[in-house]
Amino acid sequence: MAVVENKRVGFDYSIVEEMEAGLQLYGYEVKSLRAGHGSLKGARVVARGGEAYLVGATIPAFQPANAPKSYDPERTRKLLLSSKEIAHISSAEGEKGLTIVPLKVYNKGRNLKLLLAIARGKKKEDKRQSIKERDEKRRIQRTLKK
Repeated sequence: MAVVENKRVGFDYSIVEEMEAGLQLYGYEVKSLRAGHGSLKGARVVARGGEAYLVGATIPAFQPANAPKSYDPERTRKLLLSSKEIAHISSAEGEKGLTIVPLKVYNKGRNLKLLLAIARGKKKEDKRQSIKERDEKRRIQRTLKK
């Protein structure tokens, strides 16, 4: 079950490959995510210096009054990946037309995991095709329901 999801990814990108990563979070960020607060809209993954980071994700503190005054909800968060996975991500990041985007944050046991994807940006024509397919599926479901 997804705690926080990035719903625009399927519309803006065609997914090439998916992988799972751990997140380095504070306790009040974990509580906030489990409560369903937070957003992955506009977020991306960056590999620098042999490490991977989640950039642009917004995770507010669970109780803002109890959070430190210097807390930044859009801070860069480190991803927990093996060195082989980080090398794979950085090579994909360097390839023209590919980007690494977060798909969703979900519970796995008692840990929070991030599902990220290596994706290729869609062109305007591809987006129109996606809209057409979505509308067709919706029309078929309505017909089957009746």
